[in-house]
Formats: sequence, structure tokens, C-alpha cells
Amino acid sequence: MTKIIKNPGYCYTCDQEVVFSSQQAWLRDWYKCSNCGSIPRERALMYVMEKFYPKWKQLSIHESSPGNRGASIKLKNNCPGYQTSQYFSGFPLGEIHSSGWRNEDLENQTFTDESFDLVVTQDVMEHIFHPEEAFSEIARTLRPGGAHIFTVPIVNKERPSHARATLEANGKINYLEEAQYHGNPVNPKGSLVTRDWGYDICDFILKHSGLYTTIVYIDDISLGIRAEYIEVLISRKI
Repeated sequence: MTKIIKNPGYCYTCDQEVVFSSQQAWLRDWYKCSNCGSIPRERALMYVMEKFYPKWKQLSIHESSPGNRGASIKLKNNCPGYQTSQYFSGFPLGEIHSSGWRNEDLENQTFTDESFDLVVTQDVMEHIFHPEEAFSEIARTLRPGGAHIFTVPIVNKERPSHARATLEANGKINYLEEAQYHGNPVNPKGSLVTRDWGYDICDFILKHSGLYTTIVYIDDISLGIRAEYIEVLISRKI
């Protein structure tokens, strides 16, 4: 099959000169590194980490719902203060699940105040039923001067963000649009997309957490960073 794109470059997730290529037009999931298999948003996140927080290896970092490649692997292998968590419904929060993961609900975390210098999430915030609570909790767990660095598909761009699904008090899901699911490293059924975000996510975060957010957009094939919805967001705690 003819490759849609193929080029040499430098990968920020494995710190090597590599070849980036994709056989699919949808680069977001298929424009991969020949060495580590990372995809563009993972490389963009690590590029932002290196540029804005070059001493990240010395910091205390919490990553919620990490993946099994790319940025998550680099953080795990290089940062002694790196902690991870996944969410398992019906299991006690703050305890270690049989899978080996610490169980944490982003909307109701058990971490103490000001526990971390950085919080990292990769394509998680579009799956939260109550994002206002999640952003507030992330802000609570950040130390002054810390930041939430994350990727999330900004599919609505200049149009307002809107909910795709809500959760009723009895636990029933109210589908406002056709259900969409993304991959989930601990659930083969995937994760339901609950919200389509627009650029107004910055105002939403400020309103509910007090964090000021910068959106970083990178398009650089020499770094393997070209794709749909490639923005990296940095929400800072003053």
C-alpha cells in the first residue's frame, strides 16, 4: 500500500532520529514512529513538556489513564516522581486494583491537596461526565506553579462546546447524540465520548478551577507532529 506520508525526523517520545509514516489519511492515529510506535499527539505532548517544563524528570507527576506507549512510557522510565491511576467503577477509590493500578476518579480524587507539580492526561477529558468537577479536582491536587498538561480533541474549534451524553442521578446515561467510543487501555468496550470541546474550553477551565489555559498548536513533520486535533493544553495554577 502506498504511504500517505513518510519522512525522517526526530521523535520526542523516544529521543531518536527515526522515520515517521502513515498508510492512512487519518494521521492522528496512524502517523507513527518507526522506533517507539508513538502517534502525533503523544509526540506533541512530550515536545511541550520538554519546552515548558524542561526539568520534568525531577518533578512529581500524576498521569490519569496512561497508555502503553509513547509519552506514558517515557514519563514512567525517566521520572522517579511519576504516579499513575486508572478508574474502575465500583472499586474503592485510592486502593490498588487487582490489575495493579491505583483506582482514582478524576471527579473525586483521594490525593491530598497540592500533591503534584504536573498532572498529565491524554485524550481523557472528552470522556468525563462532570468535567467541571474533574478540572476542579486537578487544580486542587496541583501545587502552586504547577500545571495540567493534556491533549483533548478540540473538534468544535470556534463553535461552543457541547455535551454528547449526560449521567442521570440514577446512573443511567442520557444520550444526546449518537454514541461514540474511543479506545480505553483497561476496558475493551472503550470509553464513551461525553463532550465535544471547542476553544471555549479555556473559559470553562478558568470558571471551574481558576486555572489559566494556553493552547499550543504544533505542525512540524520533522518532529512527526502533524494530525487532526493536535492541540496540547497547559492549564497553570498561579
